[in-house]
Amino acid sequence: MSAAPTAPTSNDTLARLAEVIEQRRSGDPERSYVARLFNKGTDAILKKVGEEATEVVMAAKDGEPGKIVYEVADLWFHSMIALAQFGLKPVDVLAELERREGLSGLEEFAARKAREREQQGH
Repeated sequence: MSAAPTAPTSNDTLARLAEVIEQRRSGDPERSYVARLFNKGTDAILKKVGEEATEVVMAAKDGEPGKIVYEVADLWFHSMIALAQFGLKPVDVLAELERREGLSGLEEFAARKAREREQQGH
């Protein structure tokens, strides 16, 4: 009797998507949306992230769960393109989230402020 297959984790999905983004990065901008965004450069990528974030807000204001999920998926996708633009991967964000796990939001905010004060002092 074989063991039941395990469900893929969100990390698996994000890692696969990051690989596809990297593969398409150097593709033909006439045939690949991802290649076209990379070809346009950082400003175009960041503009798209901002547009998608606004669409998430608008969908949430409408309160339609399916629309919210759709727009958040677009935001995550474009955020992953932004990460790739700076040589980062989803695992880097996941590591940061894991680092924060168990911290209260107030503790994290206080620690961030302390780091900012430290950096400004140097």
